[in-house]
Amino acid sequence: MAFDLEWVRSSLPDRPIHWHASIASTMIEASRLAVAGYQSGTIVGAEEQTAGQGRYGRAWHSEPGSGLYVSIVLRHRFVHSTLPLVTLALGLATSEAILKATDLACDLRWPNDVLIESRKCAGILTQLEGSAIIAGIGINVNHSAFPKAFTDLATSLRLASHRIHSRERLLVELAASVDRFCALLEKEGGEPILAMFSRASSFVYGRRVSVDQGHSLLKGTTAGLNSSGFLILQGDDGTKNVILAGGVRPCS
Repeated sequence: MAFDLEWVRSSLPDRPIHWHASIASTMIEASRLAVAGYQSGTIVGAEEQTAGQGRYGRAWHSEPGSGLYVSIVLRHRFVHSTLPLVTLALGLATSEAILKATDLACDLRWPNDVLIESRKCAGILTQLEGSAIIAGIGINVNHSAFPKAFTDLATSLRLASHRIHSRERLLVELAASVDRFCALLEKEGGEPILAMFSRASSFVYGRRVSVDQGHSLLKGTTAGLNSSGFLILQGDDGTKNVILAGGVRPCS
């Protein structure tokens, strides 16, 4: 189904929206616009990404016309110590937008995955570009199936609900939610974001997980977030590790 860009623009009248039939990566284009001075809230979206980016350089499966693949330029006055919390705020925003647009409740897996029934339906990638932050958000909306390599790991809003969903409405809700959670982080600091993320995620407290850090695999039980938004992992020997980065997965 063709994306109704004019309806979205009429619903977000004060926001530049750059939409592409196909693009290598919305992150790359949004970074270019940020360098050129485009305003906070500028959206770059695409029907298809040919080189979509995930964390650690992983590919993001971007089926043409089925997902919502956007990057947003953010120019909020975040305190430097709160920057790691931006990803958590964006996760909350994405989860809220999905709930409002589809009535589907999501789980959040630290630091940047949005799940439905333990399968990933959306992912978030943030990067600094000068004074701006580029927020890349990919949501599997109307995918009816996934390549074999992703079948056990991914889902879509359509597969979870057995309904087709409006990508246009989801984008409008997402833009509003990103504004709201980023404004909260800017005005009130990290505490509200930490509290809300901890309530929204089944992975923050008491979850047995493994953490793939590339060079090593850690196992333990999650024991909350520290004030910077990093995950605390308690090992079987009682030692606590602060996880700065890594792929978190449930384990026995």
